[in-house]
Amino acid sequence: MTTEVKLSPRERLLEAAATLTYREGVSIGVEALCKAAGVSKRSMYQLFESKDELLAASLKERSSAYAATLLPAADDNRSPRERILHVFAQVESQSGAPEFHGCRYLAVQVELKDQSHPASRVAHQVKANLTAFFRAEAERGGAGDPDLLARQLILVFDGASARAGIQADNLTGLIAPTVTTLLDAAGVR
Repeated sequence: MTTEVKLSPRERLLEAAATLTYREGVSIGVEALCKAAGVSKRSMYQLFESKDELLAASLKERSSAYAATLLPAADDNRSPRERILHVFAQVESQSGAPEFHGCRYLAVQVELKDQSHPASRVAHQVKANLTAFFRAEAERGGAGDPDLLARQLILVFDGASARAGIQADNLTGLIAPTVTTLLDAAGVR
């Protein structure tokens, strides 16, 4: 016998915001969000100050799961090179799914354009954390310029994610050689 867990109105709103904004963009209306969540607008505004705050909370709530799907375990004993390549293998794998629309955090930043928007600030932090991971691994791997390599890797990550997200390119056989070339040029072991 399975027991169905009933999500709270807050959890339903967060889920609706995550699903609808990823699929349709951040311009999705409050009415559509509330309808999808089965929550009144009044309830939404009791739980969140604004749609902007709901979007930011939704992104923040998913950030740990996002990192967990991309990053290798901290204690996996792989080389820095292998750990970096792991991230790109995850992107390649995820990009093959029909529901893949690219990196939700990059999409939010591109759509909003306002860096001070609450959701944009969350997205910026998530991307900064990924860049910091690349930088730390580049340094551990002996890169001549870990800062430059981290910036190059996030550029490849975002570009690959965006191109795959709009179905402009298939990442299979493309992303690993590109990243390997960067790692070789930087001297990462």
